[in-house]
Amino acid sequence: MISVEGLKVEFGTKPLFDNVGFVINDHDRIALVGKNGAGKSTMLKILCGLQKPTAGSVAIPNECTVGYLPQVMKLQDDTTVREETRKAFSDATKLKERLEKMQQEMADRTDYESESYSELVESFTQLHDHFMMMGGENYEASIERTLMGLGFERSDFDRPTKEFSGGWRMRIELAKILLRNPDVLLLDEPTNHLDIDSIQWLEQFLANSGSAVVLVSHDRAFINNVTNRTLEITCHHVEDYKVKYDQYLELRKERREQQLRAYENQQKEMADIRDFVERFRYKPTKAVQVQQRIRQLEKMVPIEVDEVDNKVMHLKFPPCLRSGDYPVICDEVRKDYDDKTVFDHVTLTIKRGEKVAFVGKNGEGKSTLVKCIMDQIPYTGELKIGHNIQIGYFAQNQAQLLDENLSIFDTIDQVATGDMRLKINDLLGAFMFGGETSEKKVKVLSGGERSRLAMIKLLLEPVNLLILDEPTNHLDLPSKDVLKEAIKAFDGTAIIVSHDRDFLDGLVDKVYEFGHQKVREHLGGIYDYLRAHNAESINEAIGNSSLRASSAIQAEQLAGNATSAVDAQKEAAKLSYAEHKEQQKKIRKAEKAVKESEERIASLEKRKAELDALLMKNENAANMELITEYSGLQQKLDEENENWFILSSELEEISNH
Repeated sequence: MISVEGLKVEFGTKPLFDNVGFVINDHDRIALVGKNGAGKSTMLKILCGLQKPTAGSVAIPNECTVGYLPQVMKLQDDTTVREETRKAFSDATKLKERLEKMQQEMADRTDYESESYSELVESFTQLHDHFMMMGGENYEASIERTLMGLGFERSDFDRPTKEFSGGWRMRIELAKILLRNPDVLLLDEPTNHLDIDSIQWLEQFLANSGSAVVLVSHDRAFINNVTNRTLEITCHHVEDYKVKYDQYLELRKERREQQLRAYENQQKEMADIRDFVERFRYKPTKAVQVQQRIRQLEKMVPIEVDEVDNKVMHLKFPPCLRSGDYPVICDEVRKDYDDKTVFDHVTLTIKRGEKVAFVGKNGEGKSTLVKCIMDQIPYTGELKIGHNIQIGYFAQNQAQLLDENLSIFDTIDQVATGDMRLKINDLLGAFMFGGETSEKKVKVLSGGERSRLAMIKLLLEPVNLLILDEPTNHLDLPSKDVLKEAIKAFDGTAIIVSHDRDFLDGLVDKVYEFGHQKVREHLGGIYDYLRAHNAESINEAIGNSSLRASSAIQAEQLAGNATSAVDAQKEAAKLSYAEHKEQQKKIRKAEKAVKESEERIASLEKRKAELDALLMKNENAANMELITEYSGLQQKLDEENENWFILSSELEEISNH
């Protein structure tokens, strides 16, 4: 599909790539990996034509379409979410206009027997088939399904895009790219702005997509679940591994060991040759052998070993005060924004030394509870912070507090103490600030670079309660490993808000799930949490919790109805027999109506789930019958939910009289 041959890219005198070649085939799922600065993002830009190589070629067939999601892009702010996403179908709109012109031409012409008319009909048929494969005019259902999969609510669709943060607008761009259904998807860190649910949805979407995928990501679980081939950029060339990322790590380790042995053998051979030349350089009887050795040395191609990959950086937090036994205690904590309740009845206790995770959909209150713990926003209920607590808090706005006039090195040098002051360069290298980069001023850094620098600074300060809100968004895999090992060795308490399953695995011993205005505690690690819900993904686990929550609400309603019925019976004793009989008749009729409505909702939701599964399959993407049924069913479901609310209100009113 895409063929790369003899690719060379130079910045200055040192090549980034040299003589690189590989092929991207249909349905390939490729993880593009390599150390920071190896050129992963540059490679994606070259593949999509945004950047030209110094030498070599990238061959892309004319009919092949490419969709590219960069880490950062300029975003539009003059439309609504739905209107902006609808731009994904601009090609379909143009094709429709072309078909209408061809249709008009066929209607106007009368030379039905001519060869040109037959060619026109044939072209129209082919274009119309292509138009229908693209979804025709029925793309609204695809837009809604994709936006909701990426975390948007239906109420968000008609909101202006300028009301959303940069991360949410990046989701809109991702939705547009996915909806275009290109032959090749080039995705540069697509999970940086997604929560766990949206990542799970994207995994399934890519698994069912007919597109080839080239992916750069620091989410190890994500690339393991999505990819089946790994391209490593190392030592200015590309190594091709036809395996998943985890298997690649094993094979790379073996290759590195072989490479290191070959490097050591070559160094020994070169040293022996140099020694021979120096020893016999001035002996006439050895002149021929000396010249042979010199030519042999000149012809030897030095074996390169990527030294950075062989280094291991260990980081330990500085000593801190021993905190009280219970750093955080919440009792009936509630938070409202205007008339919206974010969470209520939050009661939890975090013990000293525990590492806990906050998980759940965006908007369910994870960061809000963190801000309550930090006493940054008001709340109701009781929230106690333990004795001798020193909080280290990392959030996205933490990067804004850095001194812009300091260099990267000086920023860290101000907080480093003891032996760590001798290892500042190693530490900066582990977090992508090695070499000359450490001399850059903070004011010239990007938002992601500032976030990483703020993280390093936090890790060097003496604290006993760490609160980290999405700490891995801008870290590569080695940097995440450094951070993870540091937190595991941390003697204090840690609260981690994260969507990164691989990062949380083996790190946390308790999971708090946020959803439906509640916070539920689950003992054990992130995968214990999944097993407890009989789920393979966090998305499925949260879905199961939602079902249980709905069942609990219904049980409370039934219990409330039962209580109302008892009260009604007491009141009925005061009524005449006829009035009492009429009252019971109305209650039974209302209860039956509510029950029938609940059964209809259950049936509609079951069919909706079946249609979701069918429409996720590539062969059904343009199935007009399924798309029409889905749109109609969603409308019926909304109407029935509204009907259930009205019927339930009527039942409550009748029961209370």
